Amino acid sequence: MSERRALEVASASGLIVAGHPLLVMLSGGADSVCLLDVARELGADVRALHVNYRLRPGADEDEAHCRALCERLGVELIVERPELPPGNVQAAAREARYALAERHAEGDYAAAHTASDQAETVLYRLAVSPGRRALLGMEPRRGRLVRPLLEATREDTRAWCRARGLPWREDPSNADPRFARSRVRHGLLAALREGAPAAERTIAETAAQLREEEAVLQDAVDEVLARLGGEDAPLPQRELRELRPGLARLVLRRAAGAPLSRAETEALLRLGERGGSASLDLGGGLRAVAEYGYLRFTRAREAPPPDPVLLPVPGAARFGDWELRAGPPAEGEVVLDAAALGAVVRVRAWREGDRMRPAGLGGTKTLQDLFTDRKVPRELRRTLPVVEAQGEIAWVAGVAVSERFRAAPGAPRAVGLSARRVGRRRPGE
Repeated sequence: MSERRALEVASASGLIVAGHPLLVMLSGGADSVCLLDVARELGADVRALHVNYRLRPGADEDEAHCRALCERLGVELIVERPELPPGNVQAAAREARYALAERHAEGDYAAAHTASDQAETVLYRLAVSPGRRALLGMEPRRGRLVRPLLEATREDTRAWCRARGLPWREDPSNADPRFARSRVRHGLLAALREGAPAAERTIAETAAQLREEEAVLQDAVDEVLARLGGEDAPLPQRELRELRPGLARLVLRRAAGAPLSRAETEALLRLGERGGSASLDLGGGLRAVAEYGYLRFTRAREAPPPDPVLLPVPGAARFGDWELRAGPPAEGEVVLDAAALGAVVRVRAWREGDRMRPAGLGGTKTLQDLFTDRKVPRELRRTLPVVEAQGEIAWVAGVAVSERFRAAPGAPRAVGLSARRVGRRRPGE
């Protein structure tokens, strides 16, 4: 470990540009203190943003520390004190922090995530979400958000701060075992470090390599499809069977425009192998058709999803083929916090890009990933009731409940929600 490694990593990332504006998200912890100072050293036009949620003892001391640090370093500091809604406070705080950064940044804004954070993220996602995507970890850049320290560890950032005489604050919630990330950090990752001291760097390096290799895999898919006639042309099954299984699956995924499991890929490669024609329903209106050795995909025109409806709390509402009720907790499929829900919730259909914070997972997931993980049939996904409260997804019927809206044991005000499929309405009903 070198006291200069954090500087070297940030410089090599290319994410901090001399003379360009950069807003550093400054908590007062060692990682963000290091990032602020390193950005100055690399010549960026730096400002800092500190968000004081006033939720725990020491929050005002954190703010005072950031003020003193920025005054010492000659950096402009923006302080925000947002009011957070009830529910999952960690999730709401994270969302507020990024929203404020988007508002205040004149160019990019930087988070001080390190290789240690990357390792925790990969391990957690791997445990709850199968597939390569779980191993890709956090991106160095996502829109205007940049992470220049992703290849430096927490030990590196602390070494920089000590060498520069820069004090930092410790957040006690980082050691709170109630949070999944804390259990990964102090349990699983600590155990891995005992046998492999470089565990964090190794996991983070694996994620970085896989992100680079993802581009190579997509190039290989492009080449195969170009050789076979293009994405929209029928695919010759004989040539597909000659490909390595992984490459064949990637090609078929691209052509289908949908994720495919290993079992589905194998079925597609065998489809119609006895001659003539055959078809396979892949759900969600997607169908594979094999005709005389060629495979093509068709997608039936889906019926429009039901129109959104309002569900009073308590009360009932009809959404497409579903009847939803809000009432006493004992009668509900799930029990939610009545205060967080409010007097009326909105019931709508799934939309591309929808995300929620499922209870117990400690982070956000797309509904697409939740549907895949929980094996929700494709043809059902567009009609499932999605219950929205205060602009956030509170519950997806039969799939997941939000951490923010879940009622705590013994909560003074709770409401039960249920959804029952009752069939299609007749015209005029």
